[in-house]
Order: sequence, then C-alpha cells, then structure tokens
Amino acid sequence: MAVVFKVTEGKRGDWAVLQVAGEMDLMTSPVMRQRVHDAVADGHRSLVLDLSEVLFCDSSGVGVLIATRRLIRSCQGRLRLILPAQGAEDGSHVNRVLAALGVRRLFDVHPDLASAVDEEARPLSA
Repeated sequence: MAVVFKVTEGKRGDWAVLQVAGEMDLMTSPVMRQRVHDAVADGHRSLVLDLSEVLFCDSSGVGVLIATRRLIRSCQGRLRLILPAQGAEDGSHVNRVLAALGVRRLFDVHPDLASAVDEEARPLSA
C-alpha cells in the first residue's frame, strides 16, 4: 500500500496553516521544505504545521522541522506545531521522534488547531 504525501495550505486569522499527511522522509522532505519557503516568501510570518496526520518521520523530516524553526526565527516570526497525543492512527509518531531525539522542547507544540492559533493558549509541556 502506497502512502500519499500531501501538504494542504490554509489560513486561520493571522496564521498560515500547512496540514501535512503521509510520511516525512528523504523523498518527501524537499516538498515540505519548499512549501514552508513558499509560505514565508508569500509574507507569512506566523506558521502552524499540523503534523497530526503524519504516519512516519525520519531524520530528514526532523531536519526540515528544525530548518523551518530557524527560518521563522530569522524573520522574527512564530512557529507552532500540532502534535496530538493520539493521531495518525496509533499516536503521533512525530511527537515520539522529536521527544526521543531531545528536540521537542525547541518547538511550541499544541494538541489541535484551535489551541495553536489561540494567542492565549499555552503550549504543551515538553
């Protein structure tokens, strides 16, 4: 069974939202990186990456997330990740990968879109 990688762009208030589904790996990471760069080039400085439907993430996917953080910080923007405790069938794979690598604490993580775009919401603890 082939897993389709898809990035859907939306907007929620001041936030650009990229909903990612499928696998973030060596083959799909360049697509993800380009979509982030396109959003920033379009003037978006507040970005939410909804990773709740990502089934798999390898080191190249993590690299894209860290590069995205660096890019957004360089333009004084805001980045928030949606990494629910449950999602993508058996729990958030990305959440577990980032925690195992010790880099989850670098990100402003929220359980859902409503929380991610809420200016008053507190991120989940690392």
